[in-house]
Amino acid sequence: MKDGEKIRDIHERIYQFVIRVINLVKQLPKTPENIVMIGQITRSVTSMGANDQEADGTDSKKDFVHCYTVVRKEGKETNYWLRVIADTNQDFKERMKGLMQEGKEIVKIVSTIIINTKKK
Repeated sequence: MKDGEKIRDIHERIYQFVIRVINLVKQLPKTPENIVMIGQITRSVTSMGANDQEADGTDSKKDFVHCYTVVRKEGKETNYWLRVIADTNQDFKERMKGLMQEGKEIVKIVSTIIINTKKK
């Protein structure tokens, strides 16, 4: 893959997003406030990845849609925590822009997957 090229496989894209968020939180200062946010975002982003994998193994459209609805919900929560972390840790704000953009794009893609699956 060339620099700047997007990963097209949504499963790999979500997995890489999870890894990037985890690597980010490992670098945050361990203030009392950040410790709370680290716990919250770690739970939401890892749930995104786990539910994406579960969706990939479902046997029914209903289960698939349910799993991806959880991925979307957890993605929105993760994006919220990324925003709070960026706004309360100014030293990290600039380098988090790409990560925050990726989170928004993943939520949009997952929303489209849910809509298209429901139409079938």
